[in-house]
Order: sequence, then structure tokens, then C-alpha cells
Amino acid sequence: MNPVDKKILSFISQHHVLSLAVSRENIPWCCSCFYCYLPERNLFVVTSDPDTRHIADFIAGGEGPVAGTIALETRITGKIRGIQFAGTMRRLEGEELKMAKRAYLKNFPIARATKLHLWGVEPTLLKLTDNRLGFGKKLWWRNLG
Repeated sequence: MNPVDKKILSFISQHHVLSLAVSRENIPWCCSCFYCYLPERNLFVVTSDPDTRHIADFIAGGEGPVAGTIALETRITGKIRGIQFAGTMRRLEGEELKMAKRAYLKNFPIARATKLHLWGVEPTLLKLTDNRLGFGKKLWWRNLG
């Protein structure tokens, strides 16, 4: 895997909520999820019950590709920054689940009070828009493997 640009990684590490978009029978649906990011695996980890619409649609839709965003909320045009991503999602299992659970609970200790259903979103494309680098400046990362 080619390395993800440090500016992209920095932005991801500064935030904790992403929007996630799925599709079922050509009907899109999106949600907001708390996430932690595992840079060594290039993996967003989210928790969501299988009965939620977005997870039920994802499963019924054949577990196809997903997309999403991470946005800095600002009205100042020169400070606009955000990530758009596309990738694949899977329910985490085995050793990967254990590692993800440790990381998720470290970031969100309150989640100990709930039953965790952890999902991994592995991006195949990341695009950072960062107007601080110039209006409309975009940095791209693609999984070439």
C-alpha cells in the first residue's frame, strides 16, 4: 500500500465523526458515525447495530462499496477543509476485532456501556480539500494495490 499523505492523516486524526453513505437497490442512505482511525491498517472503525437502516441496507445491498466525508465546520472560506472517501466496509472479526475494540474504547470510553458492533471502512480513495493551501487545493490518495 502506498503511504497516505501526512496532511490527510493529520486531518483524520483531528476529527472523530464521519458521514457514511451506503446504497440498497439504488436507494442511497447516509448516517453520522463516531470513528477511530487505525493508520497502520488504513482503517476507519465505527460501531453501529446491524438493525440500523444504514447497516441493514449495506448488508441487504450485497455489502457493496461505501463512501463518506469528514468535514470541518466553518463559514470562513479560506479555512475550509474536508475529506471525501470511497472504500469497502466489513464487519470486524478475530484479531482485527480485538485490536479495533481496544482502539475504539480508548477513544470513546463511554462506549463500554453499550454492545459494540464494530465495522471497518477501508478507503480505496481519500481526497482532502484544504483551502489553507490555496482555494480549492486538493490532495489525493488512491490505493494502488
